[in-house]
Amino acid sequence: MPYRSIYHPGLFAGQTVLVTGGGSGIGRCTAHELAALGARVALLGRKAEKLEAVRREILAEGGTASAHPCDIRDEQGVVAAIEAVLAEHGRIDGLVNNAGGQYYGEMKDFTTSGFEAVVRTNLTGGFIVMREVYNRWMVGHGGAIVNMVAAISGSLPGYAHSGAARCGMMSLTETAACEWAASGVRVNAVAPGLVASSGFDNYSDAGAAAIRSKLAGIPMQRYGNVAEVSSAIVYLLSPAAAFISGACLRIDGAAATARTSSLAPHDRSVPFDGFHLPSLPAMLVE
Repeated sequence: MPYRSIYHPGLFAGQTVLVTGGGSGIGRCTAHELAALGARVALLGRKAEKLEAVRREILAEGGTASAHPCDIRDEQGVVAAIEAVLAEHGRIDGLVNNAGGQYYGEMKDFTTSGFEAVVRTNLTGGFIVMREVYNRWMVGHGGAIVNMVAAISGSLPGYAHSGAARCGMMSLTETAACEWAASGVRVNAVAPGLVASSGFDNYSDAGAAAIRSKLAGIPMQRYGNVAEVSSAIVYLLSPAAAFISGACLRIDGAAATARTSSLAPHDRSVPFDGFHLPSLPAMLVE
Protein backbone atom coordinates (compact mmCIF):
# COMPACT_ATOMS: atom_id res chain seq x y z
CA MET A 1 0.00 0.00 0.00
CA PRO A 2 1.57 3.35 -1.02
CA TYR A 3 1.68 6.54 1.02
CA ARG A 4 -1.80 8.07 1.15
CA SER A 5 -0.90 11.72 0.56
CA ILE A 6 -3.62 14.28 -0.11
CA TYR A 7 -1.28 16.04 -2.56
CA HIS A 8 -1.03 15.23 -6.24
CA PRO A 9 1.67 12.86 -7.51
CA GLY A 10 4.64 14.64 -9.05
CA LEU A 11 4.22 17.75 -6.90
CA PHE A 12 7.96 17.79 -6.15
CA ALA A 13 9.21 16.11 -9.32
CA GLY A 14 12.72 17.27 -10.18
CA GLN A 15 13.30 18.74 -6.72
CA THR A 16 15.63 17.68 -3.93
CA VAL A 17 14.50 18.04 -0.33
CA LEU A 18 16.85 17.55 2.61
CA VAL A 19 15.25 16.09 5.75
CA THR A 20 17.22 16.17 9.00
CA GLY A 21 16.30 13.60 11.61
CA GLY A 22 15.10 11.50 8.68
CA GLY A 23 15.71 8.13 10.29
CA SER A 24 12.67 8.00 12.56
CA GLY A 25 9.41 9.59 13.66
CA ILE A 26 8.19 12.71 11.89
CA GLY A 27 11.31 12.90 9.73
CA ARG A 28 10.88 9.36 8.43
CA CYS A 29 7.22 9.94 7.62
CA THR A 30 7.91 13.27 5.89
CA ALA A 31 10.67 11.71 3.83
CA HIS A 32 8.28 9.00 2.67
CA GLU A 33 5.58 11.50 1.71
CA LEU A 34 8.00 13.75 -0.19
CA ALA A 35 9.45 10.77 -2.05
CA ALA A 36 5.94 9.58 -2.91
CA LEU A 37 5.32 13.04 -4.40
CA GLY A 38 8.38 12.80 -6.65
CA ALA A 39 11.11 14.47 -4.60
CA ARG A 40 14.64 13.21 -4.37
CA VAL A 41 15.04 12.98 -0.61
CA ALA A 42 18.36 13.46 1.17
CA LEU A 43 18.22 11.97 4.67
CA LEU A 44 20.43 13.43 7.41
CA GLY A 45 20.78 12.02 10.90
CA ARG A 46 23.23 10.76 13.48
CA LYS A 47 22.56 7.03 13.09
CA ALA A 48 23.62 5.62 9.73
CA GLU A 49 21.68 2.37 10.18
CA LYS A 50 18.38 4.20 10.69
CA LEU A 51 18.94 6.41 7.66
CA GLU A 52 19.83 3.40 5.56
CA ALA A 53 16.69 1.56 6.66
CA VAL A 54 14.50 4.50 5.60
CA ARG A 55 16.43 4.88 2.34
CA ARG A 56 15.74 1.23 1.52
CA GLU A 57 12.06 1.62 2.38
CA ILE A 58 11.79 4.53 -0.05
CA LEU A 59 13.73 2.77 -2.80
CA ALA A 60 11.55 -0.33 -2.43
CA GLU A 61 8.54 1.82 -3.25
CA GLY A 62 10.10 3.37 -6.34
CA GLY A 63 11.27 6.60 -4.75
CA THR A 64 14.69 8.24 -4.72
CA ALA A 65 16.63 8.79 -1.52
CA SER A 66 20.17 9.11 -0.26
CA ALA A 67 21.57 8.81 3.27
CA HIS A 68 24.09 11.21 4.79
CA PRO A 69 25.06 10.44 8.40
CA CYS A 70 25.76 13.67 10.24
CA ASP A 71 25.49 15.20 13.70
CA ILE A 72 23.92 18.60 13.11
CA ARG A 73 25.80 19.95 16.14
CA ASP A 74 29.08 19.38 14.27
CA GLU A 75 29.61 22.34 11.95
CA GLN A 76 32.20 20.70 9.71
CA GLY A 77 30.11 17.53 9.55
CA VAL A 78 27.12 19.54 8.38
CA VAL A 79 29.19 21.26 5.69
CA ALA A 80 30.48 17.92 4.44
CA ALA A 81 27.00 16.39 4.40
CA ILE A 82 25.49 19.27 2.46
CA GLU A 83 28.33 19.19 -0.04
CA ALA A 84 27.68 15.46 -0.46
CA VAL A 85 23.98 16.12 -1.09
CA LEU A 86 24.83 18.73 -3.73
CA ALA A 87 27.38 16.41 -5.34
CA GLU A 88 24.81 13.61 -5.59
CA HIS A 89 21.65 15.53 -6.43
CA GLY A 90 22.92 18.84 -7.81
CA ARG A 91 20.49 21.04 -5.90
CA ILE A 92 18.59 21.54 -2.63
CA ASP A 93 15.12 22.98 -3.20
CA GLY A 94 13.72 22.34 0.25
CA LEU A 95 14.91 21.82 3.80
CA VAL A 96 12.92 20.12 6.53
CA ASN A 97 14.89 21.15 9.63
CA ASN A 98 13.44 18.44 11.82
CA ALA A 99 16.27 16.90 13.86
CA GLY A 100 16.09 17.47 17.60
CA GLY A 101 15.58 15.89 20.96
CA GLN A 102 15.08 16.53 24.66
CA TYR A 103 14.53 14.78 27.95
CA TYR A 104 12.00 15.30 30.72
CA GLY A 105 12.85 16.90 34.04
CA GLU A 106 12.51 19.93 36.29
CA MET A 107 14.58 22.97 35.43
CA LYS A 108 16.15 23.04 38.89
CA ASP A 109 17.67 19.63 38.25
CA PHE A 110 19.19 20.33 34.80
CA THR A 111 22.95 20.49 34.65
CA THR A 112 24.46 23.24 32.57
CA SER A 113 25.97 20.68 30.22
CA GLY A 114 22.63 18.92 29.80
CA PHE A 115 20.84 22.19 29.14
CA GLU A 116 23.46 23.24 26.59
CA ALA A 117 23.35 19.86 24.83
CA VAL A 118 19.61 20.19 24.19
CA VAL A 119 19.93 23.81 23.07
CA ARG A 120 22.75 22.88 20.71
CA THR A 121 20.63 20.12 19.20
CA ASN A 122 17.34 22.01 18.94
CA LEU A 123 18.63 25.49 18.15
CA THR A 124 22.30 25.77 17.23
CA GLY A 125 22.29 22.66 15.05
CA GLY A 126 19.20 23.80 13.21
CA PHE A 127 20.80 27.20 12.66
CA ILE A 128 23.94 25.61 11.23
CA VAL A 129 21.95 23.49 8.77
CA MET A 130 19.72 26.31 7.51
CA ARG A 131 22.66 28.71 7.19
CA GLU A 132 24.75 26.26 5.19
CA VAL A 133 21.87 25.21 2.92
CA TYR A 134 21.16 28.87 2.26
CA ASN A 135 24.76 29.90 1.63
CA ARG A 136 25.66 26.87 -0.46
CA TRP A 137 22.58 26.73 -2.68
CA MET A 138 19.44 28.68 -1.90
CA VAL A 139 20.99 32.16 -1.92
CA GLY A 140 21.32 31.89 -5.68
CA HIS A 141 18.43 29.59 -6.52
CA GLY A 142 15.64 30.14 -4.00
CA GLY A 143 13.90 27.48 -1.99
CA ALA A 144 11.73 26.72 1.01
CA ILE A 145 12.67 25.87 4.59
CA VAL A 146 10.44 24.41 7.29
CA ASN A 147 11.82 24.46 10.82
CA MET A 148 10.60 22.28 13.67
CA VAL A 149 9.55 24.11 16.82
CA ALA A 150 6.90 23.14 19.40
CA ALA A 151 3.38 24.14 20.35
CA ILE A 152 4.23 26.33 23.32
CA SER A 153 1.83 28.70 25.02
CA GLY A 154 4.12 30.80 27.16
CA SER A 155 6.15 27.97 28.67
CA LEU A 156 7.05 24.30 28.43
CA PRO A 157 7.20 22.85 31.97
CA GLY A 158 9.26 19.70 32.14
CA TYR A 159 11.27 20.70 29.09
CA ALA A 160 12.74 24.10 29.91
CA HIS A 161 15.82 23.49 27.76
CA SER A 162 13.78 22.48 24.72
CA GLY A 163 11.25 25.28 25.22
CA ALA A 164 14.02 27.87 25.26
CA ALA A 165 15.58 26.39 22.14
CA ARG A 166 12.31 26.09 20.23
CA CYS A 167 11.41 29.70 20.96
CA GLY A 168 14.84 30.64 19.66
CA MET A 169 14.26 28.64 16.50
CA MET A 170 10.99 30.46 15.94
CA SER A 171 12.85 33.76 16.17
CA LEU A 172 15.43 32.50 13.66
CA THR A 173 12.57 31.46 11.38
CA GLU A 174 11.08 34.94 11.42
CA THR A 175 14.46 36.64 10.96
CA ALA A 176 15.46 34.39 8.06
CA ALA A 177 12.08 34.94 6.43
CA CYS A 178 12.87 38.67 6.34
CA GLU A 179 16.56 38.50 5.47
CA TRP A 180 16.32 35.76 2.83
CA ALA A 181 13.16 36.81 1.01
CA ALA A 182 15.19 38.73 -1.57
CA SER A 183 16.84 35.43 -2.54
CA GLY A 184 13.46 33.81 -3.19
CA VAL A 185 13.63 31.76 -0.01
CA ARG A 186 10.60 31.18 2.21
CA VAL A 187 11.13 30.14 5.83
CA ASN A 188 8.33 28.81 8.02
CA ALA A 189 7.87 26.58 11.04
CA VAL A 190 5.57 23.84 12.25
CA ALA A 191 4.80 23.47 15.95
CA PRO A 192 3.61 19.98 16.89
CA GLY A 193 1.99 19.32 20.22
CA LEU A 194 1.80 15.77 21.54
CA VAL A 195 2.36 13.62 18.45
CA ALA A 196 2.50 9.85 18.83
CA SER A 197 5.82 8.93 17.28
CA SER A 198 8.79 6.75 18.14
CA GLY A 199 10.18 9.73 20.06
CA PHE A 200 7.71 9.00 22.88
CA ASP A 201 9.70 5.90 23.73
CA ASN A 202 12.84 7.91 24.46
CA TYR A 203 11.35 9.40 27.62
CA SER A 204 11.75 8.15 31.17
CA ASP A 205 8.82 6.66 33.05
CA ALA A 206 8.20 10.10 34.56
CA GLY A 207 8.22 11.66 31.10
CA ALA A 208 5.80 9.06 29.77
CA ALA A 209 3.48 9.65 32.73
CA ALA A 210 3.57 13.39 32.05
CA ILE A 211 2.63 12.79 28.43
CA ARG A 212 -0.32 10.61 29.42
CA SER A 213 -1.50 13.17 31.95
CA LYS A 214 -1.78 15.87 29.28
CA LEU A 215 -4.20 13.95 27.05
CA ALA A 216 -7.25 15.18 28.98
CA GLY A 217 -6.18 18.78 28.31
CA ILE A 218 -6.24 18.40 24.52
CA PRO A 219 -9.62 19.59 23.19
CA MET A 220 -9.51 17.01 20.37
CA GLN A 221 -8.95 14.32 23.03
CA ARG A 222 -6.24 12.39 21.23
CA TYR A 223 -2.60 12.55 20.27
CA GLY A 224 -1.64 13.66 16.80
CA ASN A 225 0.16 11.36 14.40
CA VAL A 226 3.21 11.82 12.19
CA ALA A 227 1.22 12.00 8.94
CA GLU A 228 -0.69 15.00 10.24
CA VAL A 229 2.59 16.84 10.81
CA SER A 230 4.06 15.70 7.51
CA SER A 231 1.10 17.00 5.51
CA ALA A 232 1.56 20.44 7.10
CA ILE A 233 5.26 20.43 6.26
CA VAL A 234 4.54 19.44 2.68
CA TYR A 235 2.02 22.26 2.33
CA LEU A 236 4.55 24.84 3.52
CA LEU A 237 7.12 23.50 1.05
CA SER A 238 4.63 23.53 -1.82
CA PRO A 239 3.81 26.29 -4.34
CA ALA A 240 0.42 26.73 -2.63
CA ALA A 241 2.30 28.46 0.22
CA ALA A 242 4.09 30.88 -2.10
CA PHE A 243 3.00 33.94 -0.07
CA ILE A 244 3.56 32.37 3.33
CA SER A 245 6.85 33.07 5.09
CA GLY A 246 7.78 33.74 8.70
CA ALA A 247 4.70 31.83 9.83
CA CYS A 248 4.19 29.02 12.30
CA LEU A 249 1.56 26.33 11.81
CA ARG A 250 0.54 24.80 15.14
CA ILE A 251 -0.46 21.12 15.09
CA ASP A 252 -1.68 20.34 18.57
CA GLY A 253 -5.40 19.61 18.60
CA ALA A 254 -6.05 23.11 20.05
CA ALA A 255 -4.12 22.26 23.23
CA ALA A 256 -2.24 25.56 23.33
CA THR A 257 -5.47 27.54 23.17
CA ALA A 258 -7.39 25.55 25.79
CA ARG A 259 -8.15 27.64 28.86
CA THR A 260 -10.07 25.11 30.91
CA SER A 261 -9.32 21.85 32.67
CA SER A 262 -12.92 20.61 32.35
CA LEU A 263 -12.89 19.55 28.70
CA ALA A 264 -15.56 17.07 27.70
CA PRO A 265 -14.16 13.63 26.81
CA HIS A 266 -15.14 12.41 23.34
CA ASP A 267 -14.03 10.29 20.41
CA ARG A 268 -15.21 12.57 17.57
CA SER A 269 -11.75 13.58 16.27
CA VAL A 270 -10.80 11.24 13.42
CA PRO A 271 -7.06 11.11 12.66
CA PHE A 272 -5.58 11.30 9.17
CA ASP A 273 -3.66 8.04 8.83
CA GLY A 274 -1.75 8.81 5.67
CA PHE A 275 1.48 7.02 6.54
CA HIS A 276 1.35 3.40 5.40
CA LEU A 277 4.33 2.33 7.55
CA PRO A 278 3.47 3.84 10.94
CA SER A 279 5.36 3.01 14.11
CA LEU A 280 3.19 3.38 17.20
CA PRO A 281 5.14 4.21 20.36
CA ALA A 282 5.42 1.27 22.72
CA MET A 283 4.03 3.38 25.57
CA LEU A 284 0.68 3.61 23.72
CA VAL A 285 0.37 -0.08 22.90
CA GLU A 286 -1.89 -1.82 25.35
